[in-house]
Amino acid sequence: MADAVAEHLLRYNRDYEEQLTVADLEGKWLWQVVSSDRHNALEAYLRSEDFFENLAVMPDAQRVLRRLQQNFEVFIATAAMEIPTSFAQKFRWLERHFPFISPAQIVYCGDKGILRADYLIDDNPRQLRRFKGTGILYSSPHNANVTGYKRVNNWLEVEEFFLG
Repeated sequence: MADAVAEHLLRYNRDYEEQLTVADLEGKWLWQVVSSDRHNALEAYLRSEDFFENLAVMPDAQRVLRRLQQNFEVFIATAAMEIPTSFAQKFRWLERHFPFISPAQIVYCGDKGILRADYLIDDNPRQLRRFKGTGILYSSPHNANVTGYKRVNNWLEVEEFFLG
C-alpha cells in the first residue's frame, strides 16, 4: 500500500549525496547496502515525525482495495509495534489515502502471525512465516530471492488474484 523503500532511498540519497536505486537493493535490505556507520541514520528516518506520513501510495492500491472491500472483509494490519512512534502517522496516512477503510478495520501489531484470516499480503516474509492462512508475498527489492510463497508484483496482480 505504501512505498517505504522510495522514501528511505530519497532521504538517504539526499543526506549522503548518493544515488542508490531500487536496483541496488535487489535481494537486500537497505541496511545491507549502506555502511554500518550510517545505520543509525536509517533508523532515525523511520523514527522521524513524518516518515510514514509522507509515504507514496503504491500505484492502483486505492482502487483495488476499494474493489476488494466490496467483495471481502478487508483489514489493514501494520507491524507498528516495530516502530511505536509510527502509530499516529500510519493512522493519518490511512485516513488520508484510504478513507473508505474504517478505523475498526486497522490492526496494529508486531507479529502478524497472530492474525486469523484467510490471506495476508505482505512484503516481509518474516510476517508470512507464522501466518496460518495463505501468505502472499508482495514483491519488494529485499524479498527478490525469497521463494515458497505466492507472489504478486503490484496491485493489479492482487486484483487479478482475488477478483479475476
